[in-house]
Amino acid sequence: MKNSTSLTSLSSMDKDLSLNFLSQYGRASPAQRSSVSNPPSARMVNNNKIQEDANSQLQDNPDGLPHLSGKKRQKRRDLITVNLSGTRYEVVRQVVEKFGFTITKDDDPTSYLIWNDTFVSPDKISELKPYQHINHFPGMVEVTRKDSLARNMIKMSKVMPEEFNFVPRTWILPTDYSVLQNFAKEMKIKRKSKTFIVKPSNGAQGHGISLYKNAEKIPALEHTVVQEYIDKPLLLDGYKFDLRIYVLITSCDPLRIFLFNDGLVRLATEKYLPPHESNINHLFMHLTNYSVNKQSEFYDKNVAHDIGSKRSIRYFNEYLRRSDIDGSLLWRNISDMIVRTLLLAQPHVLHAYRMCRPGVPSGSDSVCFEILGFDIMIDRKLRPWLLEINRSPSFGTDENLDLEIKSALLDDTFRLLNIKVSDKRRNIAAQKAQAQKRLFRTSRKVDMQDFTELDKKKINNEKRKEELTELLTRLRKIAAKEDFERRHSGQFRKIFPSDDPVKQERYCNIMTQTFSLFLTGRGASMQKEIQVNYNNKFKEEDILDMLAECEADEKELRLYPLGKPPRGPKPLQSMPESAIHHPENEELDDSDASLTTTPRNRPRSSSQIQLQGQKTRGSNGINTCPTSGMIPNITGNCVVQRPLSHSALASGGSQHRSRSLTRASSTNKLAALQRSNVDDNFLNSIAKERENEMIMKTLISLNEMRIKFPGKSDVEAELMLDQLTENWKFHKPRIASYWLVKLDSIKRRKVIDIVKSNVRAVLQRVWRTTDIDNLRLYRIFSRVFNRLLWSHGQGLWNCFSSSQQTWESIFSKSTENIAAEELNCCRRIVQLCKDCLLIVYKFADEAKNQNLNPNIESQDLAVQQKENKQTNASVGYTAVHDLKANMSWSPYTPYSQRYNKLYQHSNFSTS
Repeated sequence: MKNSTSLTSLSSMDKDLSLNFLSQYGRASPAQRSSVSNPPSARMVNNNKIQEDANSQLQDNPDGLPHLSGKKRQKRRDLITVNLSGTRYEVVRQVVEKFGFTITKDDDPTSYLIWNDTFVSPDKISELKPYQHINHFPGMVEVTRKDSLARNMIKMSKVMPEEFNFVPRTWILPTDYSVLQNFAKEMKIKRKSKTFIVKPSNGAQGHGISLYKNAEKIPALEHTVVQEYIDKPLLLDGYKFDLRIYVLITSCDPLRIFLFNDGLVRLATEKYLPPHESNINHLFMHLTNYSVNKQSEFYDKNVAHDIGSKRSIRYFNEYLRRSDIDGSLLWRNISDMIVRTLLLAQPHVLHAYRMCRPGVPSGSDSVCFEILGFDIMIDRKLRPWLLEINRSPSFGTDENLDLEIKSALLDDTFRLLNIKVSDKRRNIAAQKAQAQKRLFRTSRKVDMQDFTELDKKKINNEKRKEELTELLTRLRKIAAKEDFERRHSGQFRKIFPSDDPVKQERYCNIMTQTFSLFLTGRGASMQKEIQVNYNNKFKEEDILDMLAECEADEKELRLYPLGKPPRGPKPLQSMPESAIHHPENEELDDSDASLTTTPRNRPRSSSQIQLQGQKTRGSNGINTCPTSGMIPNITGNCVVQRPLSHSALASGGSQHRSRSLTRASSTNKLAALQRSNVDDNFLNSIAKERENEMIMKTLISLNEMRIKFPGKSDVEAELMLDQLTENWKFHKPRIASYWLVKLDSIKRRKVIDIVKSNVRAVLQRVWRTTDIDNLRLYRIFSRVFNRLLWSHGQGLWNCFSSSQQTWESIFSKSTENIAAEELNCCRRIVQLCKDCLLIVYKFADEAKNQNLNPNIESQDLAVQQKENKQTNASVGYTAVHDLKANMSWSPYTPYSQRYNKLYQHSNFSTS
């Protein structure tokens, strides 16, 4: 009889026991517990061996701790555990062991991965931690149960009949029994013979399926689904067959769908004949379910992927090629059908998932994933038909083909899930951060009426910055996830979201309709979320520009609370602010001087005149070079280097440098460093000079560019642009209405793309490379193009104002230094975009006038031109086709010297 191990007996031990030892007491071995709980002072030990082992244990472990080393405990804690207590399939266990995961012995609810063959309750999904994964989504029953799929398809086919016509005509009994009988009577009147297949609403594996030629014999009181039988299927070696296609859903918020490139082709075991009263009960002929046909004596067990009653989709693709059938078109239709089906389920799944996971932001790592088995049949016209969807497809491996396909499916699935040990620590930290954010969030409602206009602008600006920051974070996370999926997809192929923008736009429209139908009242709110998650047209560079614009607006609100900044251009922080006269510079060469001239001497804004300060002329007439960030070379020209920082400019630039640097430059140590780095500096200077030379050539090519007007010469186009500039007050409201109101975002981008495509061609020709996107100069141009399209085209329209150039703020706010030549290239691009807008406007205006008067005779046209000329004279300007140019002129001739008589002042006298 063993003594009681009470606290009194423990306190009487010779060995002092700490609380740590008491906590480890229950995990010690029986021999250790016996040696500790029965010390020599308490009783005599009968077994000397046990006593010797206990003494040696205490000598080796003086703290009294059991022999469980910290390394083993740490290693056990860092293992990825998998709970497979809910599955009966051995192939799942084999693939898990292949990945090195640890299979728990019991039903461990804290495992990283939980696999179940049956339905999972929403409560279990709600209890999952962020680092866990389970192989089922809540709400998926809306498409995996036969009656639910039929009901949702019927509803959606009434809204979008052309999109949801890939399921045979279906009736749900007993509700639609009278509708079914009426349809059968109509078919009899039209003398059309129809066959009906009856399936249990919640059946599986082919149980309870029967065929009927006469709809009156179908029982009305059972919960069944009746479908129109596909009596003209595509045959394979004379047998009817269907396809078991595997689809993986890795996330529902946002939705991500992958199609497995392999699967099963399941054949019937009797040669197919059209349904007749004589063979209507031959299920081995009409049904393709494996669980039904394996009972047939004619079932041919698979020994290779191309023979037997069960074959692979790889063999099916080879059969299509041998039969001269367009397999790529067929698979595009199948993948499109799968996406539309899951878009139908998305409102139900997303709603159920968010109910199970409240407070989890959209875009977080999903705790659910699912492998679905789509059963698809193809008719003789190669049209795919959806039969049913299996929520828990069988992973049985009765044949080698099953083991090959299903093990590869599970292997690629676990690889895409990307389960890591660090997920637990990372997700728990993210959860704490979200909880802290909710804790410090103010719940008090703010009355905007108590705020001034300045406060409202600040609040709106902060709100927009938060939205843009969240969108930027989401885009970067999606980009990282897509990059991982591309590298680890294996045999999976992503089918949603689609890489085709036209198809993705169509999918977004379908999803919007499904949310409006099944989640009444939330369609409008979900529309914005759908556009952000699935059809976002903003890129990372666009969002960064918009964030820079928000910061600029915020600074302007601090500097000018009244919203009225002083007139005049803002100084660019990346440009030199001072110029020092160098007497050794005699005169700039002709090539550099030609760059300061513009192809047309149209009036420039004050900001344009100020910003063309790369070369200035001193008071004594000698050309000088700005020294902030520049040094003169041997020939006297300016070589642009990195501009100084703001602090250096504020302190006076190079004139106010520290004297310690001058003294240090004269020491031997610095001289040795300069000699050691002379080669690197020489190479860097060569590369810099080469880059500057290419930028100068680019600027020359950009200055030579002209925007073509269809049907007119360059001279006529120049005349037209000058006329619009001279009469700007008249044309300004019309051009503003055309650009900002009439044109949508797509057409505005097309106008800018006219210049963008030509600029790309110029860069390819000058830089002699096809990889234009990696050029630093083109990245700068891209930022300018994006800014011109900013705020629905307001960015380009602001360039027509002489008070400010808002596009230049993207450089003044950026930490990246922009050289003077690069900035001049950007100015030329902005001018080309302005010219392009004016020419597009004029072309649309002339086309409109021609459409309004298409049948005017030549005499009437001359009269109308004369009247227009008189009318234009009355308002103080002359139309471009009435201007008479001098004989000696060029595109560089000032506008006031081109014409003999420009304005008509006869109607301006006051009475």
